[in-house]
Amino acid sequence: MTHREQKTVVIVGGGQAGLSVSYYLCRKGIDHVVLERFGKFHSWRVNRWDSFCLVTPNWQCRLPDFPYKGNDPDGFMVKDEITDYLDAFAETFNPPIIEDCSVTRITKRPGGGYLVDSSKGNFTTDQVVIATGGYDNPIVPPYTDQLDPSIVQVHSVDYRRPEQMPEGATLVVGTGQSGVQLMEDMHLQGRKVHLAVGPAPRSPRKYRGRDATDWLYEMGHYHITIDQHPNPEHALTKTNHYMTGRDGGHEIDLRKFALEGVSLYGSVAGMEGQRIRFLPDLGTNLDDADDSYIGIRQAIDAYIEKNNIDAPAEPAFEKFWHPAQEITEIDCEVEGITSILWAIGFRPDYDWIDVDVFDPRGRPVYDRGICREDGFYFVGLGWLNTWGSGRFLGIDEDARYLAEAIEAYIKSGLLVAS
Repeated sequence: MTHREQKTVVIVGGGQAGLSVSYYLCRKGIDHVVLERFGKFHSWRVNRWDSFCLVTPNWQCRLPDFPYKGNDPDGFMVKDEITDYLDAFAETFNPPIIEDCSVTRITKRPGGGYLVDSSKGNFTTDQVVIATGGYDNPIVPPYTDQLDPSIVQVHSVDYRRPEQMPEGATLVVGTGQSGVQLMEDMHLQGRKVHLAVGPAPRSPRKYRGRDATDWLYEMGHYHITIDQHPNPEHALTKTNHYMTGRDGGHEIDLRKFALEGVSLYGSVAGMEGQRIRFLPDLGTNLDDADDSYIGIRQAIDAYIEKNNIDAPAEPAFEKFWHPAQEITEIDCEVEGITSILWAIGFRPDYDWIDVDVFDPRGRPVYDRGICREDGFYFVGLGWLNTWGSGRFLGIDEDARYLAEAIEAYIKSGLLVAS
């Protein structure tokens, strides 16, 4: 019989979400272990490009009993500052973490509880918290293998700096937060960049004297729960608004980058050999992104007017550039494109979880992270409860809520004897 160590709670994932739950369990004196596949905060430490910085202001960094205490609350921490902040949080308590430990399978235990198998031992536990996030498998389209092999393909998770890309132009695919920031990173280095523009929305950065996120927080936007949202499915699936915290923070208007020499196209439709095809949706995607941008400005304007707030006026929004035509096909050799940088997101990997907590599409089903299977939880995912779930702003609230649910389950007397 396989030897198994008994733990009251097993947390899978040693990032900020998993360790935030651990923090509260430590305070409550609840026996647990954190199993981390790499090292704590690995994604922040390893899977980010050199110029990476936060998109939300530093004041939104509010880990349990450990808010940002630096001298630039309205600034945007760069990668090393983020990891320093996270490491300092971990040092405020002694998380029972096992690093370089891959969890290979979780199953229900006959009679109740769960069996957790890992590369560093097996466990029996009454409760499991999944804190692995949603960034396991980089997404690339199925037709990438049809591209000429001389064209280098890199995913955003592997990008670090412009110099790593081969000489010549780069096509960046995707205009979520990562895609537009990587485009700007190479553009600022004088590299020729082509950009496939998807349907991602965009946001103002500073507006009427304050960062737009400051206004939205004050307006209660970040306190809306998924149950209160007028379109929950849209909230769960839509791409984040793009802007950047680089160099003090600024908004990103792709029309201005087009004027500076960045070549814009619509969404990628396919590729073969040296040829890449695009949908004729560039104009629509730019207009939709601007509509989102304008909508946020209008909501802030209405809030300022309603509350008689003295705030500086802003000039009306103006579209500086329009595509003369929709280019639906290019030849990489003609355009000098020698590389493609994919920035179209990730998919979570839950294949190792053999517990009935997923819907037919493979998405976890829960209410504020609490699953229908007793003692099974998720944390650190977007819109677990609010917009801030999965972000520094909402992790504390979510972790505290789950820790209280874990404690209540223990006190209910439903635990299985080891």
